[in-house]
Amino acid sequence: MAPRTGSSRRSFVVASVGAALALGAGGTAHASGRSPFGRYGSPSARLDERTLYVHPGGLGDHTTVQAAVTAASGTGHTLVIAPGTYRETVAVGAARTELTWLGASEDARDVVIVYDNANGTQKPDGSGPYGTTGSATTTVQADGFTARDVTFANDWLRADHPEITGTQAVAIKVQGDRSAFLHCRFLGHQDTLYADSLALTAFARQYFAHCYVEGDVDFVFGRATAVFEHCHFRTLQRTDLAGAPYGFVFAPSTAVANPRGYLVTDSRVTSEAPDAYYKVARPWVPGSDPTARPMLTVRETRLGAGIDAVEPYTNMSATYPWQSQRFAEYRNSGPGADITVPENRPQLTRAEAASHTRRTYLGDWAPWSREGC
Repeated sequence: MAPRTGSSRRSFVVASVGAALALGAGGTAHASGRSPFGRYGSPSARLDERTLYVHPGGLGDHTTVQAAVTAASGTGHTLVIAPGTYRETVAVGAARTELTWLGASEDARDVVIVYDNANGTQKPDGSGPYGTTGSATTTVQADGFTARDVTFANDWLRADHPEITGTQAVAIKVQGDRSAFLHCRFLGHQDTLYADSLALTAFARQYFAHCYVEGDVDFVFGRATAVFEHCHFRTLQRTDLAGAPYGFVFAPSTAVANPRGYLVTDSRVTSEAPDAYYKVARPWVPGSDPTARPMLTVRETRLGAGIDAVEPYTNMSATYPWQSQRFAEYRNSGPGADITVPENRPQLTRAEAASHTRRTYLGDWAPWSREGC
């Protein structure tokens, strides 16, 4: 995504130290008989032979998430992750299919996977900067990935690195088909959640339910077919900019051949920033895919006062005006959804809206049928 100049700082929310200690991160709770893995068993009482346990203090099979992923070769493994802040980068390769991550406390605030690389951060080997994709704290390329009750974060801050202009800092890049995130959090600033696919011809389906996503510039972006249901998107305050806009929530880059892009339904957008300082979206047509035709539908969602109701969409490049893309709304509410200039807010008819549902987007895959979804 195109960089924005300036710096920004927020109070970064990490795992609760109290919760981690209570669940055995320091070993004391384990000694009293309380498992740091909650209802998901333990290394001595595994859910099954394909379940691995991660604990930062050594009470599991592995102390880092990446070590557990490496050990989980093949398909169908489950990682139960104890409360803690895991400062590391994690990569799930395409061969590790049907992998599940479970936050042991069943509260995403307690299990945080975080690192602080940005696009412009130089690699230790001197080969150059990481780039946007390389900045990701977590990268998932495998099909059938599921995460529940986990926080994915990138806490790189502009204010700490004024010399870096490549300020994109990805918390997670998801490229696999049938990727589901339930009750998860995604924390960052620019380019927080990269919902993408492995190739232009791969229409990766992704599902985000009851999730929290925060950021400022293009903080949900990519070319996946992604459904966001009952999610909370939070736009952040910025002290480095003198005026609006502070940023953009969505920046889809849907391939022209893909009939389904991003669908946001039954969700809400709130803001720390002044009223009307954020846009709903701008289309991203990357240099690697100049024929992209970004698609975003926002329906039955509450848009708070932080959204610019008069001009909720804008261009990333004048060459690809948003009006030529596939942006639409249906029955949204809140002050940010007021229709004051109709041509700036394309609305679906009831008949058109019938083709913009989780079932039409995700086809024969129904991740919401799982318990608690």
